[in-house]
Amino acid sequence: MIPPGFVHDLLARVDIVEVVGRSVDLKKAGVNHKGLCPFHAEKSPSFTVSPTRQTYHCFGCGAHGNAVGFLMEHVGLGFIDAVRDLAQQVGMSVPEDDASPAEREEAQARKKRQATLSEVLARAADSYRRHLRASPRAIDYLKGRGLSGEIAARFGLGYAPEGWRSLASVFPEYDDPLLEESGLVIAQGDADDSAARKRYDRFRDRIMFPIRSVRGEIIGFGGRVIDHGEPKYLNSPETPIFSKGRELYGLHEARTALRERGYALVVEGYMDVVALAQVGFGNAVATLGTACTADHLIKLFRFTDSVVFSFDGDAAGRRAAARALEASLPHATDTRTVRFLFLPAEHDPDSYVREHGAAAFEEQVAGAVPLSKQLLEQARDGTTLDTPEGRARFVANAKPLWALLPAGVLRRQVLAEIAAAASMPLDELAAEWRLPRASAPPASVTRPAPAWTPPRGRAPRPRSVMRQPHDRVVWLLLLESAWWDLLGAADRDLLCAQPGWHGEAFRFVDRNLAEHGPESWAVLRERVAEQDWGAAALALVDTEDPSIEPLLDDLRSSIGQIRRAAESREALRLLGRL
Repeated sequence: MIPPGFVHDLLARVDIVEVVGRSVDLKKAGVNHKGLCPFHAEKSPSFTVSPTRQTYHCFGCGAHGNAVGFLMEHVGLGFIDAVRDLAQQVGMSVPEDDASPAEREEAQARKKRQATLSEVLARAADSYRRHLRASPRAIDYLKGRGLSGEIAARFGLGYAPEGWRSLASVFPEYDDPLLEESGLVIAQGDADDSAARKRYDRFRDRIMFPIRSVRGEIIGFGGRVIDHGEPKYLNSPETPIFSKGRELYGLHEARTALRERGYALVVEGYMDVVALAQVGFGNAVATLGTACTADHLIKLFRFTDSVVFSFDGDAAGRRAAARALEASLPHATDTRTVRFLFLPAEHDPDSYVREHGAAAFEEQVAGAVPLSKQLLEQARDGTTLDTPEGRARFVANAKPLWALLPAGVLRRQVLAEIAAAASMPLDELAAEWRLPRASAPPASVTRPAPAWTPPRGRAPRPRSVMRQPHDRVVWLLLLESAWWDLLGAADRDLLCAQPGWHGEAFRFVDRNLAEHGPESWAVLRERVAEQDWGAAALALVDTEDPSIEPLLDDLRSSIGQIRRAAESREALRLLGRL
C-alpha cells in the first residue's frame, strides 16, 4: 500500500506538462497547453493540460485526470507502476511500508535483472530485423501473405536464420546465462557443468514477431515457420519478464487505435494481428497461445469498454469461446460490452480479410454475438428446450455462468432471458437462485410497524436491511470497488481511520485497488473471504436484498453521515476539555 500522502507529494513535484508532452505535441495557449487528444481521433485540438491545476482535460471525449492517471490511461500502467515511474523521474523513493530491507534489496535486484533481460531481447530483435532485410526468401514469404514493408517495420518483424548458433555473432559470450534465461538459447546437458552443456538458438528459420509490453519494451518473441514444420508457431518460454497468461501481442501498437475504433478485437494469432492492421484494423490484439484470462481483460478494459473476440467457427473455436466467456463474465459491468465473432470454419481473420476485404470483415464484426446471447447459447449446448428435463438441464448449466456476472442491470436482464428460455416465471427462477437470507426472527418477537406506507397503486421500493452508514459504505465499496478512486483524499483518509473491522475493510479496498485495479464482486469475494473480517463483510452482502442496486449518491451520503458523526464526537471531546 502506497500512503496517500506520498502520492500527494509526488503530484506536487511532477510537471504534468512534461509528462504528457512526451506523448502529445503540446503548444502554449494562454496559461494552459493544448494538443490533439491521445484518447480519441480529432483534427482540431480539444485536449488541455493545466500546469496550475496539474491536470489534463479533453473537451471532446471527457478524458480527465492527473499525471498518475495519464500514465494509467495512455500507457496502460497499473497504479503502483505509474506511481513508481513518476517517482523515479523526480528522484523520489516510493515507501515500502511492509517490506524489510532485504526484501527491498531483492526487489531492486529483480528490477535491474528484468531491465537487463529486456536489453538482451532488444539486441536480438535488431539482429532479426537485419537478417530479414538480407533474406529474399523471408521477404517473399511476407509479401505472399499480403504484408507491406511499412507494416513489417511498424511491428518490428524479423527473421531468425537457419543456423544453430546465429546469435553467437550478436552475443560473443554465447554461454552467458542471460541468453538462456531470456529464452533465446536452449542449453542441454549437465546443469552443474557449464562448459559441457550444448547450446543452440531456440528460434531458427522463422519469421520473428517481437512481443512488447504495454510500455513498448521487448519481453519475448513468437516465431512462425516459413515452409512446413512443427510447431507452426513457437513462443518464448516463461521468463521473469514474460508470462503468456498476462500479455497480449500487439497491445502496445494498438493503444491509439483502440480508442479511435472504440473496441478491442481479440484474435488468436500474430499474423491475424498484423494482417488486420494492414487493412485498417489496428485495434487487433492476440493471446499468446493461451485461453483468454482475467489479466488479459483487465489490461484491455484500461483502454476500452468494448471487446470483440474473434474465433474460427469450428469446434476448437467454440471451445475457445467458452473459455473466453467464463473469463469475461466477472468483468461484464453495465458500462462494458463483450461480443463474440465466429468466422466460417475455413477462415481465420487473416485469410478472411485477404479473400473478402476489410468491408466484409467490418460487417462480420457488426454482427458479433453479444455476451448475453453467448451465455444462453453455451448453457443450451447439449440440451433441448422442448422437454422439462432439457429445460432443467439448461437452467443448471446457466446458473454458474450467470453467477459470475457482477451485480447490475445486465445481470437482472440476463436472469430474465434465462427464465424466458426455460419457460419459467422470472419470480420463480429468482427465488430458486436467491442467495441465503438472514433467518426470520422468532414468532414471539413483535415486528416494528413500517416507518412509511407506500401510496396506493405503487409497489413498495425494496428496503435495505442495513442501518449503520459504516455497513452501507462497506457494502457499496465491495460491490463497486472502482468508486474508491472517485472519493476525495479526505474521505478515503476518514474511512481508513475508522475503528474495528470496518476500518480494516476500507484499508483492504484501498490496497487491493492499488495492487489489482477495480474488480467485480465475483472476483473480489474469494479474497475477502480470506480476511479476518471477511465473515462480517460476506454477511452484509449475502443478507442484503439483491434487488437493491448500489448508488454512488448513496455512498457519498453515507460517508457524509460518518463524517458528521466524527465531527460531533470531536466537538463533544473539545467541550469536555473546556
